[in-house]
Amino acid sequence: MGIKKILTYIVACIILTGCAQSTAMLGPALTLASSGKVSQAGLTFFTNKAVEKETGMDTVSYVSKKIEQQNTKTKLKRDFKNLVKTNFIKTREKLILQDKSNTFN
Repeated sequence: MGIKKILTYIVACIILTGCAQSTAMLGPALTLASSGKVSQAGLTFFTNKAVEKETGMDTVSYVSKKIEQQNTKTKLKRDFKNLVKTNFIKTREKLILQDKSNTFN
């Protein structure tokens, strides 16, 4: 490797380390590069900033947390439904057995 190449890598690393902290610009930059629409990239950037200001989390973390909460609620509802159904079936069986024993007496 030549000196120019090594020097270029070192300079690029020094310059780009300041950019690593601002990941909120990464999504809008990709949007701008792929679609070419400045308005859409700006809207994405300002939406990300608003969500971060309001919640303290970035957009992806916020959405994944909400999805996880929804899955937890759905699981609790499903577990409660299964518990009630199981108890209903057990109670029905006991009542049927009790009724049969009273019928033969």
